[in-house]
Amino acid sequence: MSWYCDLAPGHPYHGPYHENEYGFPVADDRVLFERLTLEIMQAGLSWLTVLKKREALGLAFSGFDIAAVAAYGEADRARLLADAGIIRNRLKIDAIIHNAQAILDIQRDADSFAAWIAAHHPLDLKGWIKLFKTRFRFVGGEIMNEFLMSIGYLPGAHRPDCPVYAAIAAKNPPWM
Repeated sequence: MSWYCDLAPGHPYHGPYHENEYGFPVADDRVLFERLTLEIMQAGLSWLTVLKKREALGLAFSGFDIAAVAAYGEADRARLLADAGIIRNRLKIDAIIHNAQAILDIQRDADSFAAWIAAHHPLDLKGWIKLFKTRFRFVGGEIMNEFLMSIGYLPGAHRPDCPVYAAIAAKNPPWM
C-alpha cells in the first residue's frame, strides 16, 4: 500500500493513521481486535469510509473491549444492525462477535492474542490466512494482508523513502 505514503500526509483521516498507527508493531490485544474489526468492516468499501466511522464503530462495539463484544447476543446484533453510524452488515457483525470469542479462547490458551500471533511468526501470507481461518471468520487474503501489515507482521505498509518507514524500523517490527 505504498501509494498510501503519497495520499495520506496532510489528510484529516488518512494522515494520522498513516503517521501514527499503520505498520507500527502492536502488542495490545484491544488494539489488535480493533484493527481486525476495522479491516473486516472495510471489505468492499473504502478505507476512508472506515476511518470516518471509526469513532462510531468504537462506541458501537464497546470500545473494542474483547470480553464485552464476545458476550453480545441477539439484542446487541439488532442494535448494531440498526446503528446508522456504523457499517451495517450482518455477516461482518457476526464475524466480529465470533472473532472476539475466538480471541478470548486464544487468551486462555496463549496468555494473549499478541503472544499467539508472535508465536506463529514468521509465516507467509498464505500461512497466516490458513492459521487465522482455523479460528476466525471473515479473514480472507486482502483482510489478512492489511491487518498483518498494519500491525507490523508483513512488509509493505510504507515505502522506504517515506519518513514513517524510519520510525517503524526503529521499533524493529517483526517483518524486519
